[in-house]
Amino acid sequence: MYVDLEVYGRAMITEGLDISSEHLFLNAGVCLPYVDGRKDEPCELVLHLPPSWRVYTELAEVARHPPRFRARDYDELVDSPVDCGTPLELTVSAAGIPHRIVLCGHGGNFEPHRLEEQVHKIAEATIRLFGECPVPRYTLFYHLNDVTDGALEHRASFSAVIPRTTFKPAKANEYFLRVTSHEYFHLYNVKRIRPKAFLSFDYTRELPTRLLWAMEGTTSYYGDLLLRRAGLATPERYLAWLGEDLASHLKTPGRNVKSLETESLLSWVDYYRPYEETVNQSGSYYRKGELVSWALDMELRQSTENRASLDTVWRRLWTDFGRPGRGLEEDELPRVVRAATGVDVDGFFARHIAGTDEVDFVRAARFAGLELAPKAPTLEPGETESGYLGIEFREKAGLARVTTVRDGSPGRRAGIDPGDEIIALDGVKVLWNGFADAWKRFPPGSPVAITVFRRGWLTTLNATTGKPAADSYQFTPVERPTELEKGIYTSWLEAPWTPRKADASPATAVTGVPPGPAPP
Repeated sequence: MYVDLEVYGRAMITEGLDISSEHLFLNAGVCLPYVDGRKDEPCELVLHLPPSWRVYTELAEVARHPPRFRARDYDELVDSPVDCGTPLELTVSAAGIPHRIVLCGHGGNFEPHRLEEQVHKIAEATIRLFGECPVPRYTLFYHLNDVTDGALEHRASFSAVIPRTTFKPAKANEYFLRVTSHEYFHLYNVKRIRPKAFLSFDYTRELPTRLLWAMEGTTSYYGDLLLRRAGLATPERYLAWLGEDLASHLKTPGRNVKSLETESLLSWVDYYRPYEETVNQSGSYYRKGELVSWALDMELRQSTENRASLDTVWRRLWTDFGRPGRGLEEDELPRVVRAATGVDVDGFFARHIAGTDEVDFVRAARFAGLELAPKAPTLEPGETESGYLGIEFREKAGLARVTTVRDGSPGRRAGIDPGDEIIALDGVKVLWNGFADAWKRFPPGSPVAITVFRRGWLTTLNATTGKPAADSYQFTPVERPTELEKGIYTSWLEAPWTPRKADASPATAVTGVPPGPAPP
């Protein structure tokens, strides 16, 4: 049977097909179909390319003129992206395993040796956690662009579309580090430690699982934590990331409407298809999964007097499931935790994973000798904090058009709706350009008349601004930590305990769950 198939390739995205005069990036899943009933048969890929182009892929090479590659089956073919052209190739060795860094695209403000050092440290820290590397070679594909698209893990590689200016300064470089560490952890978690539903792929439909929170959320947790353990982030910087993620979670009204298991199940129809009420109806199984993983880690360390942790659990998952290729049953994770640590976590899972109870994050922080509190905003001398309405908007025809109104917010109570176009504040005309400066006139507690066009009809709504929720939460060492708290901090972050600085203010929230947005 012969099929002549012509496809269009102009999508420089992580799961796309992109063809230009300079390169070819091929993700087989979007352009190379399989024959029904023959998905498990070996297949070959032949490429006809300009003579100067090189080919980078983890498929087995069987010929070079023209380049020919073989996959054991269709699953391996679609899990092995192919990059062709004349990219810059760097190579490092981690735990004796060669890692190719393939940088495609013009420019890039990176320093090759520094980039190699960062990738090496990330790989070494991850391999050290699990004790071995499951592949003989690994490739990191970076496509330098003027936009960000994200990244996608594969069995022996990952591909990412990143800004070419993301390597400097240090703050911008954090994005590169966090993406790299997250995707590299997927070499174990998702690609090998995975739900039973992912063992055999059906490419004609979605594959639902209640475990996405553990596949992606726990990966987000370890992605950042391993940067700390690799020496690429200080303890203070890692805790700042955790505090920012916590603030983002607590500002989401829909964070506890659905359980983490339900969020995982509905990802195909919810998370990846957002609409104006998504923030009020759903959370993120990435972010909430990360925070619940952190809280579970602290619970395990506390319950076992620091003899076991989430590290212990994921190493057990690797030896019992990842290495032998056994899929994880949907309800099996609590039993694995108990077997690995001796801790019964059925109640924790029932409340925070199968259920919708908020985690006591203050309690989790205290187990590591840390107090948790909202971080005060940084204001210039004489500057007043702007009030909070709980709305998001974008520019349309020069006006600020409301896209989202958060439940429980002053904007919701005032009757503001998605689609409203704001044209005046207290009778004064306001456009998209200058809206932020105009809003500074209304600090928390200010009454304000908001004039909008609603589906073309002029109307005025009256609101009272509230106080914004914190953009971040800060972790402060307690004054008198116990030896167990210091031990948990030290083993968790792989850093010595650092006492509170003499001029540090004590945290204002010491019990319970940090609050969300304050009422007006």
